[in-house]
Amino acid sequence: MSQTLLVTGASGQLGRRIVELLLEAKGDDHIIATTRSPEKLADLADQGVEIRQADFEQPEALVEALTGADRLLIISTDAVDGTDRRINQHRNAVNAAEEAGVKHVIYTSLVRTEPGTPILLAPDHYETEQVMAASTMDWTVLRNNVYTDMFLFSLPHAVATGQLFAAAGDGGVGYVTREDCARAAAAALKATTEGRTTLDITGPEVVTYAELAQITSDITGKPVTYIDLPPAEMVKGMVGAGFPEPVAELLVSFQTATAQGYLAVATDAVAELTGTPPQSVREFLVAHKEALLASPS
Repeated sequence: MSQTLLVTGASGQLGRRIVELLLEAKGDDHIIATTRSPEKLADLADQGVEIRQADFEQPEALVEALTGADRLLIISTDAVDGTDRRINQHRNAVNAAEEAGVKHVIYTSLVRTEPGTPILLAPDHYETEQVMAASTMDWTVLRNNVYTDMFLFSLPHAVATGQLFAAAGDGGVGYVTREDCARAAAAALKATTEGRTTLDITGPEVVTYAELAQITSDITGKPVTYIDLPPAEMVKGMVGAGFPEPVAELLVSFQTATAQGYLAVATDAVAELTGTPPQSVREFLVAHKEALLASPS
């Protein structure tokens, strides 16, 4: 049975990859992709994707943009500015989906969003999940763990200096690649499931920073040692390296959550959704060895 599948935020890295995976599946589903800037998706339009303009801050027009979709993927926005802007955007999207008659909504959330978590992004996701729960629609919440991909920015410096700094203690994370998050989301969108489900989207294992340092050493042949710092010192060091203080505090909040065990979540959800297991941290870093050895910017 063919369905009409809609992906929001399709000009972002995750959204575009999900649309590409839907196209690669070569099914008979009708694919709609929304973005604030339709011109960025001209290549997808050439492949048969219906492109619509949509802005989560224009709720009246948003209903029209989502109309006709059977299953809708709401990708959480990047409006992380310390205000209520992001949760308001998400609330607008969920409410518009319900008004548009969408049958099933999939939402990209975050593991361990419950009140009390130190992750500064968590409240937005928690509130969005509450809005979905209060709706009349069926839904699937995909709680993504931390992206493995972020190490392509931090590890080259660690390889160059021999030191990997973090405020994560002995805690670990079930790191997951963006590609595996995209595969899981595409599979959830194409499914014909009903009801309400929450899934933790993770890599195959929990990895600590000490283990990450050892894996990096094994792959590059360069000694890398993990240096555990207090959160305040980690923030100070990142600000000194050029990060805006709010960004440093946000990133370190994930490390604090790691130290407290919040992100030590590893499940089989990716394999169950896609039929293929997720990539491990070691496998990902082996595939990107050249990037690890590149001179840090």
